[in-house]
Amino acid sequence: MRVSRLTLPVLAVALVAATAPASGGAVESAVEWREVFSPDGTITRAAVPVAAEPRAEAAEVTAEVVPIQRTGDADQRFDLVFVGDGYTSSELGAYHGHVVDKWAELSAVEPFKSYKQYFNVWQVDVVSNESGVDHDPALGSAKDTALDMGFWCQGRDVDTERLLCVNQAKAGQFGALAPGADQIIALGNTAKYGGAGGGVATAAGANAQAGQIAVHELGHSIGGLADEYDYPYDRYAGDEPAEPNATADASGAKWSRYLGQTSPDGGTVGAYEGSRYHRYGLYRPTENSIMRTLGREFNLVGREAMVDAFKTKIPELR
Repeated sequence: MRVSRLTLPVLAVALVAATAPASGGAVESAVEWREVFSPDGTITRAAVPVAAEPRAEAAEVTAEVVPIQRTGDADQRFDLVFVGDGYTSSELGAYHGHVVDKWAELSAVEPFKSYKQYFNVWQVDVVSNESGVDHDPALGSAKDTALDMGFWCQGRDVDTERLLCVNQAKAGQFGALAPGADQIIALGNTAKYGGAGGGVATAAGANAQAGQIAVHELGHSIGGLADEYDYPYDRYAGDEPAEPNATADASGAKWSRYLGQTSPDGGTVGAYEGSRYHRYGLYRPTENSIMRTLGREFNLVGREAMVDAFKTKIPELR
């Protein structure tokens, strides 16, 4: 174990003018869209007012960084960094258990299972003054924690109880104490199911299901995969999506080499209408993969994109 100290400017990536694509290609700049994960595995999105999130001032942060798994240099590995919130100094043992459990859940899913040895996993011991997160067990309850995590996205104008938000600037500062950070996941000290997507994904540390959020988010950050659910827009009228698992071509020619093949997530590869936040006009490769519903597998197209990304970064695989 070692102690790390770092002074960083405010991280603005997830806080400023995060735009959401609207039907036909228009954008909204007043909100940031966060993915919301439900206990039944369904995924939706909620608009969070950008201006409502408090910005962290540039500051020196200090925390102990614990290697959970280290297999190589950061520039030749994918580095997954966990930061915790609502864990007091006496609860760091529980936090460690939550990190280990989440990594075990993630690394049991392909292709992470086959490429587990090419990941570095880090635990940053962020210590809070009080145990728990805001608005748990009920809306209005407040806790003095290091990363300001809370359900209902801190009680903003978001009517989604399970949306577990974090101050992404603060979480990013602590996450940067690790040698590399391809994806930061903030674990809240709560057993209540909840989480959110974004530059820093969040999950309930003590909830056994919440690790699936990390699987889905790494599909974005590593494989560049699109969400395959069809909420909240109606018909798509834009250009061909850049993501490998979404297309405006009803024939599915984008993934023609897989058409008709059985996919690990169940069913047959084809062109299924409804994807990338639109009910009509966009198609996904399979009926129901991890990019549409938590608890599923990556489909053949998504798995290939993940493996290609591994090979791009990891010299031994080229």
